[in-house]
Amino acid sequence: MSTAMKRFIASALLDIGAVGFSPEAPITFKSGIRSPIYVDNRRLSFHPPAWRVIIEGFLSMLGARALEYDALAGVALGGVAHCAAIAWQVGAPAVFVRKETKQHGTGKRIEGGDVAGLRVLLIEDLVTTGGSSLSGVAALREAGATVVDVCAIISYGFGEAAFARAGLRLHTLTNLESVLRESQARGNLDPAQLAIVLNWFADPYEWGRDK
Repeated sequence: MSTAMKRFIASALLDIGAVGFSPEAPITFKSGIRSPIYVDNRRLSFHPPAWRVIIEGFLSMLGARALEYDALAGVALGGVAHCAAIAWQVGAPAVFVRKETKQHGTGKRIEGGDVAGLRVLLIEDLVTTGGSSLSGVAALREAGATVVDVCAIISYGFGEAAFARAGLRLHTLTNLESVLRESQARGNLDPAQLAIVLNWFADPYEWGRDK
């Protein structure tokens, strides 16, 4: 995506409060990493104008990068709504992938249809370390799908190597750098807060251990 588009997407997220800064009270990710910045893209479906910006951004990405797919998949919970919206727009089948195998009923992890033999494009709302996405990809591949591309709204920027090792290409609509630039332009971060976020961004694993 162009720099202008990344800033545009970042602006849409900031407009609805999907990005927040808490340098004085860091949050803890599932991976154990502590962070002074958080992203909550689950807010998007409650704000149709901003959500429309995101979905149109995904559609533009699919066309511009000529991504090939037979079906789309969203990882529960965050990626499902976006996956469904995109699939409806492009007329493609869609499935959703549970974070773990269902312990009742049919015991499925992939819901919606059989992906065996299909090229599946994974849709995510957010990528931190990449663990959730990679687990979803593994489930799809185990079910017989071919997965090469993962599209996300935003990535924290420190999990990309894991995607490359798994033979995946990660495509994002925006990134934290764009969010920080837009936040600075709006005056949302004072110099002291920005210094804390940049220090964390330089080495989130070490920063987390020090807190």
